[in-house]
Amino acid sequence: MSSWPFSEPSWSYRDQAALALVPCPDPVLAGHMTQTLTGRTALVTGSTSGIGAATAHRLAAEGARVVVTGRDTARGDAVVTRIRDRGGDALFIASDLTAAPDTLRDFARDATDAAEGTIDLLVHNAAVCPAVNTLALTDADLEETLSVNIRAPHVLTAALAPMMTAQRRGVIIVVGSWMAEVGHAYVGLYSASKAAQAQLARSWAAEFGQHGVRVNTVAPGATRTPINDDSDDVVRRITQNLPAGRPGTPDDIASAVAWLASDQAAYVHGATIAVDGGITATRAD
Repeated sequence: MSSWPFSEPSWSYRDQAALALVPCPDPVLAGHMTQTLTGRTALVTGSTSGIGAATAHRLAAEGARVVVTGRDTARGDAVVTRIRDRGGDALFIASDLTAAPDTLRDFARDATDAAEGTIDLLVHNAAVCPAVNTLALTDADLEETLSVNIRAPHVLTAALAPMMTAQRRGVIIVVGSWMAEVGHAYVGLYSASKAAQAQLARSWAAEFGQHGVRVNTVAPGATRTPINDDSDDVVRRITQNLPAGRPGTPDDIASAVAWLASDQAAYVHGATIAVDGGITATRAD
């Protein structure tokens, strides 16, 4: 049984979207919504499963039209179908965020065209994390992590922010991680990339804020998901003494994203919202 992050993991996760395969609970899709995002279009990267899928469902339930993206067409179509079955509006566009910058810019244009010319909300959710020790980290691991976690958000923001500033309305949200704030063995590259994402978000807030675009980060904590079922003892150990007393869920993160996306958070710029059950503030090994 793995005891990661206290010792080297017995598994390695490649896709942050896959870290949280728990579906968005139906109560989120019916009965608790305020339609705060009606008339807006959201692009959520890595939204074919997990936190990304939960976010897509939540934004759609709040009235947004959602562009679901990812590499797995079958899973993407399933997310879109579920949103539509519940009265939401969504479409799927395949994307590979390891692609070259020109290809990413083409993807941004395709997504904008599919959304009838406007993206009001960009959620950078997709990420990869090679959970291996430093000596075992390969050149391919390094390239993939930097491409997906840093280069892709930068290129997509540069491609879509001008549209937002022109209309003087837009929101960019980065899904970061509590690991950006603390040191852990075996996830140094991932943690560093998440710290870089948070700094990009703060810089973008300074750059675009006075042009009507808000930029913030949501930092999830330890989340119980099917992919870490074999490390349930680790998740329990990490979270049992937290103020929240439990692991996070994809819907916990989606709720924070939806709030930041709404006008209720109109005065929130450049912030990192820790949705981690108190792990960053109180955890001590």
